[in-house]
This record gives sequence, structure tokens and C-alpha cells, in this order.
Amino acid sequence: MTEEILERLEVVKRDFRRALVIGLPAPMLRTELQARGISVIVADSSTVLAKTCGDVICDDDRLPFADHSFDLIINIGSLDTINDLPGALVLARRILIPDGLMLAAFICAESFLALKSILMAAEEDRVSAHVHPQIDVRTAGDLMARAGLTMPVADTDSLRLKYSSFDRLVSDIRDAGGSNILSGGPSPIGREVYRRLQHLYQRQAEDDGKFAECVTLLYLCAWSPHPNQPKPARRGSGQVSLSTTLSGEHKRLPDD
Repeated sequence: MTEEILERLEVVKRDFRRALVIGLPAPMLRTELQARGISVIVADSSTVLAKTCGDVICDDDRLPFADHSFDLIINIGSLDTINDLPGALVLARRILIPDGLMLAAFICAESFLALKSILMAAEEDRVSAHVHPQIDVRTAGDLMARAGLTMPVADTDSLRLKYSSFDRLVSDIRDAGGSNILSGGPSPIGREVYRRLQHLYQRQAEDDGKFAECVTLLYLCAWSPHPNQPKPARRGSGQVSLSTTLSGEHKRLPDD
């Protein structure tokens, strides 16, 4: 995700001076951004990470910065696990200068579908959410617009992973913070359910004996408002129908 965010930053024709970086890849991002002449502040809810970087300990939805403090915000891997995502996006808009850029990435919905399927089958009538609830691409786009961010873009990229061990897959999800961390938590998996999981896992293995899983990464890009930004055309102001455009025939619509 960090490599993809940096590649996307490369194509932005803008010079950034002061960036806020949030998320576990912060130390690497700081090095990369400083090499481009950008001053970097790191903020994270992880005490260890914040102390390692010598910066600010805070939650994503409680950023303690003044209005218009940064012209760039990068958040990797944490927006999907905070209490108030709409509030975090509003804060990002507020602390960005006008026409400032926000880039973010995290694991989203349509991830771990194979695992979720065998979990539901193994638990039968006592299904519990063991993977943390995830955000889909349409919801993410709507939330950015609601927060007052302009020109929002949300898109996804998928990674196909293969595992030879069920325990390794579960371990990776836990290490990535992908297990359910909601208050109350899921019901624990009993021994009988675990045995069924192992059996179902082996049944779905491919010819090479490995279990295939898909992880979908969601990338967000949006800007803080500025009067000089391009604006979408007024609804209903179009003069050419979509079907005509797609067919290559450019004819004006008849007047109402």
C-alpha cells in the first residue's frame, strides 16, 4: 500500500511542504517524503510507533492540530478500525490547507471471502464475525463527499494470496489487525468448530495443496475545498445523451 501511495503521489503535479503521516509504515514514508523536501509529522494511536518517530500520540478521529496545518495527509492501514470514520475525514479536511491533498489506503470489503465462507459453514447456526467489519468502495466515496472533501476518488486493487496452512492465514490476519476488535468481541471458536474449519479448509485447497484467498486494498484520494478547483456540471445541464456519446453520434438533446 505504501509503494502504491508513493507512486500516486508522483503523478500529482504539486509541490508539498508539510505532511501528516498516520499508520505503521510511517517511518518509511517519512524517509521517502523527506527525501523529496517535505517536512513530516507522524501521528498514530500506537505509543510505540509515535515514540519511535518522536512525534504525536493520538487517535485518527482526534487529531490535535490547528486548522490548515498541512498540505498533505497520508493515512495507511488505520481508517477502517477507528470509532468515528466520518469524523476523521472531517478533521482531515479541516487541518488541510485549501486545495490540500489526502491519500489513504486500507484493507476493505471483498477481502477474505473464502475464509468467511468456511467460517459460516463451520459455525452453522452460531455464526460470529471473526474478521473486523470492512468498508466497501462505494461507502468510502460517499463518506468523503459527506465530509466536504472535493474530487473524491475511491478505487481498489486485489491481491491473490495462497496459504499451505490455515493457522498461518489466521495468524496473518491477526498480525494485520484484521480480527474483530469491536467492543464485546466475537464468540470464541470451539474445538469442534475448529476441526470443521480445518476440514473445510483442506477440501477447498487447490491442486497444489494450497488455499487461495483474496485481499482487496482500497485507495482514497480527495482534496480540501478551494474556489479555483474544477467543479462538476450542474445536474441536468448536459446536452448530449450517454447512449449517443457511447455510439459515437454526437447529437444535441431536444429542448425541453
